[in-house]
Amino acid sequence: MSEDLFEGVKGEDVGDPSVAYGDSTAGNTPRISSFDKLYIVLISLHGLIRGENMELGRDSDTGGQVKYVVELAKALSSCPGVYRVDLLTRQIIAPNFDRGYGEPDEMLALTSFKNFKCERGENSGAHIIRIPFGPKEKHLAKENIWPFIQEFVDGALGHIVRMSKTLGEETGSVCPVWPAVIHGHYASAGVAAALLSGALNVPMVFTGHFLGKDKLEGLLKQGRQTREQINVTYKIMRRIEAEELSLDASEIVIASTRQEIEEQWNLYDGFEVMLARKLRALVKRGANCYGRYMPRMVIIPPGVEFGQLIHDFDIYGDEDNPSPASEDPSIWFEIMRFFTNPRKPMILAIARPYAEKNIATLVKAFGECHPLRELANLTLIMGNREAISKMNKISAAVLTSVLTLIDEYDLYGQVAYPKHHKHSEVPDIYRLAARTKGAFINVAYFEQFGVTLIEAAMHGLPVIATKNGAPVEIHQVLENGLLVDPHDQHAIADALYKMLSEKQFWSRCRENGLKNIHQFSWPEHCKNYLSRILTLGPRHPAFACKEDHKVPVKCRKHIFVIAVDSVNKEDLIQIIRNSVEATRSGTMSDLTGFVLSTSLTIAELQSVIVRTGMLPTDFDAFICNSGSDIYYPSQSSDVPSNSRVTFASDHNYRSHIEYRWGGEGLRKYLVKWASSVVERRGRTEKQVIFEDSEHSSTYCLAFKVINPSHLPPLKELQKLMRIQSLRCHALYNHGATRLSVIPIHASRSQALRYLSICWGIELPDAVVIVGETGDSDYEELFGGLHKTVILKGGFNTPANRIHTVRRYPLQDVVALDSSNIIAIEGFSTGDIRSAMQQKLGIPTR
Repeated sequence: MSEDLFEGVKGEDVGDPSVAYGDSTAGNTPRISSFDKLYIVLISLHGLIRGENMELGRDSDTGGQVKYVVELAKALSSCPGVYRVDLLTRQIIAPNFDRGYGEPDEMLALTSFKNFKCERGENSGAHIIRIPFGPKEKHLAKENIWPFIQEFVDGALGHIVRMSKTLGEETGSVCPVWPAVIHGHYASAGVAAALLSGALNVPMVFTGHFLGKDKLEGLLKQGRQTREQINVTYKIMRRIEAEELSLDASEIVIASTRQEIEEQWNLYDGFEVMLARKLRALVKRGANCYGRYMPRMVIIPPGVEFGQLIHDFDIYGDEDNPSPASEDPSIWFEIMRFFTNPRKPMILAIARPYAEKNIATLVKAFGECHPLRELANLTLIMGNREAISKMNKISAAVLTSVLTLIDEYDLYGQVAYPKHHKHSEVPDIYRLAARTKGAFINVAYFEQFGVTLIEAAMHGLPVIATKNGAPVEIHQVLENGLLVDPHDQHAIADALYKMLSEKQFWSRCRENGLKNIHQFSWPEHCKNYLSRILTLGPRHPAFACKEDHKVPVKCRKHIFVIAVDSVNKEDLIQIIRNSVEATRSGTMSDLTGFVLSTSLTIAELQSVIVRTGMLPTDFDAFICNSGSDIYYPSQSSDVPSNSRVTFASDHNYRSHIEYRWGGEGLRKYLVKWASSVVERRGRTEKQVIFEDSEHSSTYCLAFKVINPSHLPPLKELQKLMRIQSLRCHALYNHGATRLSVIPIHASRSQALRYLSICWGIELPDAVVIVGETGDSDYEELFGGLHKTVILKGGFNTPANRIHTVRRYPLQDVVALDSSNIIAIEGFSTGDIRSAMQQKLGIPTR
């Protein structure tokens, strides 16, 4: 157990950032060129994403991540063996936004890498694919995307299935070319990637970018908001849970720095450095991990495009061929017009106007240090703006404070703060600072990575950077500047004065940066990236065909899913009868398929069907055990009879959900945990949760609950299992009288996605009927492209404790005002038929 987490071959430097946490590719890395026609899917849901003239800084969501994912898509698609890269994002058709954000498919220009050649076809290359989800004609901030993620997943799933088949045909493959990986960027895309990974049974990779727990701790330390206020503003608990789910589902987590792993990911229930070390040691020895699993943490710093590297200075900072003034970029004039003496060295800061970027402290440091003011000018590139009054409150407050400080210190003629700049002009801004022999500065309270530090070095600028976060590791590689405490304005001023006044030190920093910058190139990044994903175990979809189970679905146009959990068995029986009667009338009788979706076992469900007076073969499929099993009925004779019906389990579906299933190790842990959950009365203790072998199956561990009022919240059980590295879903069902634990990729909503692909039925043609409350997976039955009908009325059991202890409000994950969701009073045949016809537009006769 003492083997180091930084695993590698003997003699390898464990301090090298290129060495992965718990990951080794030494000796077994396939040659990238030996693989051909890889299809890679990237997901980044928020911000304004386009290939050219990116509007970085236009809003709080359009920043470094947008630039990163676009350049990553271009770079990967230029690598040998990579046939196509899709960057999936949100389609935006809204007033005041460029029409390009509404284009469904935008092909990206390839990055030219030396010796990188690949055979191309009509559908090859890098593409931005914009999936419509959420309210039309409205741009959504990242905090407001959560209720619509299931809708994105359904749309993305349809695209990936179609594209995989197209690529298979185009490349001459006998099978579809499924994605090699699905890579989520940021928490919201992590949830989407986890669902798509499970639905397609392909590996998932995750990059957090800026983690929620770290942000929460930082905001709490500021003391300006309570935890509740922070959650309302940032939906922070939903974000943290999404990051935990991403840890559960990912095979690889890509971090920019060692610090991100040790200080940020180590805060999460689902990752712990010491446990990762122990599990890795067990895996190396071929020992049993008892169902425990930790994703591989891999350090791969972001890349930088070198195409616009400056050439008008030699390595010592001397100007070779200065351009005539008439050829100077226009952005130079926009900046220099602010200065009384534009020849002074320029201190350059590029950051969006957020409190955490610490711009105000920089202005104070400059304003209060008179020797620095005499020596240099200060340029603040704080995004783009029309008027401060039209900006969001956070950005407006920061800008107002900066302008107030400029006025207070009378810095007019010494500070530039242009309102507009184009993304394509950013290299020219770096060049201007380098021409004046200035410096770049980033004094954020914490910097996740800081691509601007790399860009500054690439353009020959020494840097002054925060000592908190990734700049420490960047500095170790580049050795091109100084690190400072972002809270100490005197230290900031001293560092700037030293850099700009000591010419030999400035030249040495510049020289070091230009000499070492190649370590942050995109080719280097892509080489490391592909070498990791090519070592992942093979996982591919295994969709059952229509003919596999003799299910009469060839002519189906609609799927009607009955998933009501909140009623007694008598009412459930009547709901099933009425639903079938409402939709199977006249010419529609063969066009609508029926599925029962429940937490019941197949034996329990068969008993319910018998009581309806119907045959199991009246249904196309049964989703049982909360989505961990799918069964298909078949008649063994020509005479309809319940006794002659057999049920076939879908083993292809099982292959989709078995990923990281803990099996017997998980069962033993849960049995031990159940014995600790007791009801205390005086000095006596009574166990309230017991193993329920009768209702368990291969992929569903059931436990009987004697007293639901003493149940711990699900989030506590989920936390315990994540701490133990057991990757699964825990659900309370049957009115909280049963606990079910199922695989991480199993759920009733995922089972529906699986069936829709197998049967070739579009999800907008599916209807899911639910009650007012339900099992603890209730929220997953909403959302998506399918229609949802809520049956309201006194026949529903009241909401119980399992719904009052949510980690976040239901409205944070479900858009209850969606046009795809309707509510009706009662469950009569007429009520259901009316809802289908008039409100959802589905013909029933």
